[in-house]
Amino acid sequence: MTKTQTPRAVVRAIRSGLRSQLAGPTNPHETRGSSILRPSVFGATDGLVANVSLIMGVAGASSGDAHTVVLAGIAGLMAGSFSMAVGEYISVRSQHELLDYQVELQRQQLRHTPEQERAILVEIYESRGLSRADAKFIVDRLLAKPKRALDTFVRDEIGLSAATMGSPVAAALGSLVAFAVGASVPLAPFLLLSGATAFGLTVAATLCALFLVGLGVSRLTHRQPVRSGLRQAALGLLAAAATYGIGTLLGTAVR
Repeated sequence: MTKTQTPRAVVRAIRSGLRSQLAGPTNPHETRGSSILRPSVFGATDGLVANVSLIMGVAGASSGDAHTVVLAGIAGLMAGSFSMAVGEYISVRSQHELLDYQVELQRQQLRHTPEQERAILVEIYESRGLSRADAKFIVDRLLAKPKRALDTFVRDEIGLSAATMGSPVAAALGSLVAFAVGASVPLAPFLLLSGATAFGLTVAATLCALFLVGLGVSRLTHRQPVRSGLRQAALGLLAAAATYGIGTLLGTAVR
């Protein structure tokens, strides 16, 4: 944080970034929301699958003891939420640090070996179908402005872009909240009920939530909605069934 930045200004910047990421696209090819979409979808899905698997495994091992299941579910929710947030922050922050390093490296190369860099960019544009004359003309125009040239080299030669990376803070918060919301779905029935009723509601609620996540993703990926929803639900059910079976076997073996 710089001297001129106040905590309130930082919060406003984060809110502005989130609104920008979540705003509707201005054209059908725009993917600016992917930087917040990926951690949010992954966080919600992981929260649902991880916690329902944990709850099913503990329920199988403890013969459905509600107290034990609730403790395991809360622990899974908290541990998973913070783990996802830390992991996403480090991941996106590392991408930004790599970009910063590459930008500085490219700046030095443009300063010390400009002709070599010019030849590389000309070759890139030629490989995309431009004639050599057209490629040289475009590169000459780009190199006339150092800032524009640097951005172009980083994007076209290295393949990095800050616009597609998003904010590490937004990614971390999105993952934390999404995981917590997802993980609370299979936990909620055991907080209110117990026994077979809670068990059945947990399975049903989780499958419905996974199906809805799949429907939401399909709106952004333009895939068949029902198929996307069923895929999410089927994979979650498979994970829950596997952990329940393993938990039951372990519980029987330990006893």
